[in-house]
Amino acid sequence: MRIILFSAQPYDREAFDAVAADYAVDLVYQPARLGPDTVALASGAEVVCAFVNDRLDRTVLEGLAAGGTRLIALRSAGFNHVDLDAARALGLPVVRVPAYSPHAVAEHAVALILALTRRIPRAYNRTREGDFSLRGLTGFDLFGKTVGVVGTGQIGAVFARIMLGFGCRVLAFDPVADPALVEAGVEYVALDRLFPDADIVSLHCPLTPGTRHLVDAARLAAMKPGAMLVNTGRGALVDTRAVIQALKSGALGYLGIDVYEEEEAVFFEDLSDRPLQDDVLARLLTFPNVVVTAHQGFLTHEALDAIARTTLDNVAAWREGRLVNAV
Repeated sequence: MRIILFSAQPYDREAFDAVAADYAVDLVYQPARLGPDTVALASGAEVVCAFVNDRLDRTVLEGLAAGGTRLIALRSAGFNHVDLDAARALGLPVVRVPAYSPHAVAEHAVALILALTRRIPRAYNRTREGDFSLRGLTGFDLFGKTVGVVGTGQIGAVFARIMLGFGCRVLAFDPVADPALVEAGVEYVALDRLFPDADIVSLHCPLTPGTRHLVDAARLAAMKPGAMLVNTGRGALVDTRAVIQALKSGALGYLGIDVYEEEEAVFFEDLSDRPLQDDVLARLLTFPNVVVTAHQGFLTHEALDAIARTTLDNVAAWREGRLVNAV
């Protein structure tokens, strides 16, 4: 069985090759993103394995179906980039990796927080240039601070427990409260209370029509002056232009993001030898109190192994006539 992996990077090849011997599959690694201009590359592949910034709208799905594709295997948890109605109409089942390593993303969110609170990027760049002064590097303790967690699925739950370990007061919002987190000391509250009360807000919810631009100008205005916002969920949870205005005015004190709403044209590419064409992202990168990483929260050995195994398990089950982890 031929499987083509779009947006394939060297770490994808390493992870999938390490487990491929356990499955009777022919893996084809395609570094190009899946889209209207590249859909023809999938011709003859029964299974297309796509990542978060691949495009799977109706036009692309029709092209895949015409080329003989019979299964879409996402190597991600999110599926907002897939036109599910079109997939169903074309008889193309879609499966995903609902959980790989929640610790990977949760720990990355904590890394962003620590980098911001202790001004690590600025300190690192300064000492590399021989400047060992401490001016402008004063941070703050996490102990005793109030942290708001929006979304307490697997990743959000791990993140909440880590912050409890720092001695933080943890507030959470989720349509369904996790009794284990409540027992651990997490307090579930409405968003209208979470944002004004939290010193740090971390986003761990899925992107849906109802959560798009969940953090807009009004939410930012409701936050504590100088508070921190962290997003390792999906870029469009945040209205980036509104965030820039809040940073310029000083209302928002810190921003740490691993996702960006227009990341498709930028992330996972080396653009270091050319001018950055995204003016909004370029503006974000000018702030000293902003840390941007390029969607690397999932990038651990443990997570990559789990993604590869779960993806190929999904394909093996489909080949046996079963759909597991279907969207």
